[in-house]
Amino acid sequence: MPELGVRSALYQMALLFGALFMSQAVLARPLVVLAYGDSLTAGYQLPPGQGFAPQLEKALKAKGRDVTVVGAGVSGDTSTQGRARVNWVLSGMKQKPDLVVLELGANDMLRGQPPKTARANLDAMVKAFKAKGARVLVAGMRANPTLGKAYVTEFETMFPAVAKANGVSLYPFFLDGVAAQPGLQLADGMHPNGKGVQVMVKRILPAVERELALIK
Repeated sequence: MPELGVRSALYQMALLFGALFMSQAVLARPLVVLAYGDSLTAGYQLPPGQGFAPQLEKALKAKGRDVTVVGAGVSGDTSTQGRARVNWVLSGMKQKPDLVVLELGANDMLRGQPPKTARANLDAMVKAFKAKGARVLVAGMRANPTLGKAYVTEFETMFPAVAKANGVSLYPFFLDGVAAQPGLQLADGMHPNGKGVQVMVKRILPAVERELALIK
């Protein structure tokens, strides 16, 4: 009978170690960051590895983070187009994102579309990502002053408003440090070059790290 007790104890220990191993394996999985946006996240006209997603992943790994950054930027997308593909993108991911960097609205502004439309779209996207359990970092944008004070104010205030309404974080200006800096832009004067993306990543990195630190 003592032998049965020993075997039972060994069996229970095996189950315990197995459970511990499995829980550690789950905890050890790489976190997934989804960079969701337009040409600014798509790496427009940049060589492989120079876009926002690969440079952000490289910077995070250099900080010792086990993370995969998935690029889901589509050049030319407005917030309406971005909203339309949210479910399609999420359904195609093997692992759901832990954090989404949401960068859309610039093309709405360039086309003079109503900020209230972009605001509704951003709000819907934030809610969709949160429903999948992801944290969201809303990346803001600035408007061209030639559109008029009223438009500029409505456009630029929608990003903090959406973030606040949904209880998520805000990164005020995605092109911080790069806008109006010719040496950090492509010839079109709008999109960042490889060095420009490096500056963007350096500026946004602390905000991304703060979000990742809050993931349980």
